[in-house]
Amino acid sequence: MIVIKITNSSEVVAKKIGKFLESLTPDGMDESTIEDIVVSRLVDNLRSEGIEGEVASIRGIDLEDAGILIQAPMHVRCRQSF
Repeated sequence: MIVIKITNSSEVVAKKIGKFLESLTPDGMDESTIEDIVVSRLVDNLRSEGIEGEVASIRGIDLEDAGILIQAPMHVRCRQSF
């Protein structure tokens, strides 16, 4: 299993749509938008290599220095098979 933590979603959105519009969007939306783009591109690249599997965006899991922190409630925001 591979876990990816995106830590600069607000900055990426600001680059794409501009600082003013980014300031009007909630951080949660920025994070979801960037996760959707990363999942889509990851699936496309893995599929082109002949790799099969699943990718999921999960709320309630965070990477910490000591390991993985699981928070309640935890849920799968989106899931895609390839």
